Amino acid sequence: MEQAIIRAACALGAGLCMGIGAIGPAIGEGNAVGKALEGMARQPESISQLRLNMLIGCGVAETTGIYSLVIAILLLFVVK
Repeated sequence: MEQAIIRAACALGAGLCMGIGAIGPAIGEGNAVGKALEGMARQPESISQLRLNMLIGCGVAETTGIYSLVIAILLLFVVK
């Protein structure tokens, strides 16, 4: 009985981890892309610099989603 409760709590924790861990990067990346496109529309001569900074920022923001995935996998398959 105790084992089933632990497994259920791990599954619930993994789901919450991925749910919350995926929303933050998605909102942040969407905001970054929107602002970069606004900047590109206003100053077409700075497209390459804006694109580079946007891609680096999206890569950094995506790491939180990857960390959430790793934690969720650990909760599902490692915790007994």
